[in-house]
Amino acid sequence: MKNELMKYQEKVFEEIKHTDEKGNEFWLARELQLILGYKEWRLFSTIIEKAQIACYQSGNAINSNFGVYPKIVKTGVSAKQIIDYKLSRYACYLIVQNANPKFKTVALGQTYFAIQTRKMELTDEEYNNLSEDEKRIYKRNLTKKSNFSLNQTAKNAGVKNFDRFHNYGYKGLYNGETADDIAKRKGLRYREDILDNMGSEELADNLFRIVQTEAKLKRDNITNENAANNIHYNIGKDIRVFIAKQGGTMPEDLPTPTKSIKNIEKEKKKLN
Repeated sequence: MKNELMKYQEKVFEEIKHTDEKGNEFWLARELQLILGYKEWRLFSTIIEKAQIACYQSGNAINSNFGVYPKIVKTGVSAKQIIDYKLSRYACYLIVQNANPKFKTVALGQTYFAIQTRKMELTDEEYNNLSEDEKRIYKRNLTKKSNFSLNQTAKNAGVKNFDRFHNYGYKGLYNGETADDIAKRKGLRYREDILDNMGSEELADNLFRIVQTEAKLKRDNITNENAANNIHYNIGKDIRVFIAKQGGTMPEDLPTPTKSIKNIEKEKKKLN
């Protein structure tokens, strides 16, 4: 009976698995939604948001595990764009852990993806074993990639003044502070990168802001610069509320590291 159940679990979730041109496996959120028993996307999307928070808190990149996947669907004689997600195996694991266990397939999924994500859990363990400087470098690299992607999305959304756009995000997250205000508070030199002078926790706060802003711009199909700016501000503000609810430290109250990431990387090069 146990073997039959395991075969059923594998069949259910493997049948909706996809593989991209590079051989990477992924699942589509809207297909997983139906398998897990959720009839309405609005209810399932809240589960995805909880899973993204769990992903962020564990130090993993949201973009890599929850890729935004817009697609066109036909509705009668017309067509419209809907948002889907390309989910990694780890993302599926987090989703089923946050889903309603009253659905039979959710319970099956919790067992199936728990077994299949052991490799990813080892990655989490490796991350937790990094030093603070190594965590900073890792998350700084993620913010660079995510900011590049956000800028492309913001451009498509009608943004022309990118300094102002990013300041809206900072002002939401930092209680009204602009990038220049943050730099002055940290005692940085002119044009010194503020993200290079953040600890791993502060970088994680900003990474969450960046990723969620890009997802919102795509999800709402924004084509107006003012709307894009307001979304960036509100996402930053919402993250402040989340930090407060969790009893966390506001980003402006986190300590500034004594060395910038650039200096750390220079020292590493000298040693090599």
